Amino acid sequence: MISVVVLGAGNVATHLYKAFKKSEDVSVVQWYNRTRTTIAEYANEVEVIDNLNDLKEADIYIIAISDDSIAQLSKDLPFKDRLIVHTSGSVSIHDMDRKNRLGVFYPLQTFSKATDLDFNTVPICIEIKEKQNLKILKDLAKAIGCVSYKIYTEQRQTLHLAAVFVNNFTNQMYRIAHEIGDAENVDFNILKPLILETAKKVQHISPYMAQTGPAKRNDKKTIKRHLKQIESDEHKKIYELLTNSIKKTHGQR
Repeated sequence: MISVVVLGAGNVATHLYKAFKKSEDVSVVQWYNRTRTTIAEYANEVEVIDNLNDLKEADIYIIAISDDSIAQLSKDLPFKDRLIVHTSGSVSIHDMDRKNRLGVFYPLQTFSKATDLDFNTVPICIEIKEKQNLKILKDLAKAIGCVSYKIYTEQRQTLHLAAVFVNNFTNQMYRIAHEIGDAENVDFNILKPLILETAKKVQHISPYMAQTGPAKRNDKKTIKRHLKQIESDEHKKIYELLTNSIKKTHGQR
């Protein structure tokens, strides 16, 4: 049984807590947040605390808070020589206070509190400073059904950057498509099968090979018509930028 303490109450912390609670191989000793009321609804399941001095001993302390606050919280922990990990994709392992044993337990996925998540589909990127801590972090990932990968800081930060493109930027494209459709009372649900097929396709072939559309085939008439249809200057600039990027990638001028 691996004992853990969760520190933080955001999307990642909440999903990890729920995954740990479902596992027969993980015991959640405490859940800390500086604003106790945020997680008060879980007080009947786990000991909820808002004072770092009340932290109990555990195998792993998981810091799942905003990137800018990780370093300070690691300094504020009132003990030393325990295993502390953060869940960020971009924060260096070296940013945490060295009085404790350090690691990273980064679940590469998008998290929203209102959406359930199957952790069997979530890769966990693990980074450690001391080799002896690798096994327990891999065991923790396995305990919640995740495949884990041992990586170093630069690889993790590269993955985080790539994730911004495939998730955050892609979602912004969905928002723009939703807005464009709303202008003509077009139901966004009609586009959902296309969204799913696009994501499905890159599971089997490269994004380069999966590319279709007017930019790839240099369909100038369609591109010109689209630009005329777009009313927002911002959306027009995004369309032109992405069109030119696709044309360059596929050898069009």
